[in-house]
Amino acid sequence: MTPPPTAAAVRRRRLQLVAIALVFLGPLALAFWLYYGGGPALRPAGHVNRGTLVTPVVVLPELSLPVPGGGATAPDFLRGKWSLVTLAGAHCDADCRRVLEESKRVRLALERDGSRVRRVLLGAPGCCGPAEVGQPEADLVVAWLEGADGARLGAPFTRLAAGDAAQGRVCIVDPLGNLMMTYAPGTDLKDLLKDLEKLLRLSHIG
Repeated sequence: MTPPPTAAAVRRRRLQLVAIALVFLGPLALAFWLYYGGGPALRPAGHVNRGTLVTPVVVLPELSLPVPGGGATAPDFLRGKWSLVTLAGAHCDADCRRVLEESKRVRLALERDGSRVRRVLLGAPGCCGPAEVGQPEADLVVAWLEGADGARLGAPFTRLAAGDAAQGRVCIVDPLGNLMMTYAPGTDLKDLLKDLEKLLRLSHIG
């Protein structure tokens, strides 16, 4: 009969497991922190995030929203992929359509990683239909911030506007439903592309 391991042996095994985990996960955690949390003194020149990092990260609720033409989204429509969320107001105006077109180009520029990204347009009831956003596209989800659930899901985005107009703002939501980064209306989406490329390179989820 094999005697039970001693307390010292158990501690050694635990330390070995911790060391293995650090070898594999440590570089990823350190790289992410240097990019987004290490402060200007620790960030390499040319590697500063362009958008505003949401700290602490906001976990969005899983809620169904109505969609143009009837029906509703699945409760987890902001899970599973990286989402580029565009906020619209009562009307999907020229600026809103421009942002949608630019976000489409951002997704295409990601090449093979583009399949990990979806576009989402959140607007006021009745603002978004085929006449405003064009024909349905596989990578675009259009939903209305209507009723109590719409107010709950829209509230975190509105708070991030910090007094500015929320319309035209673009946000990055990760595959776990975390609201991570936000970009003010009028931001050059080339900056968003650079941030998104970093996030996709550092993360293997979604």
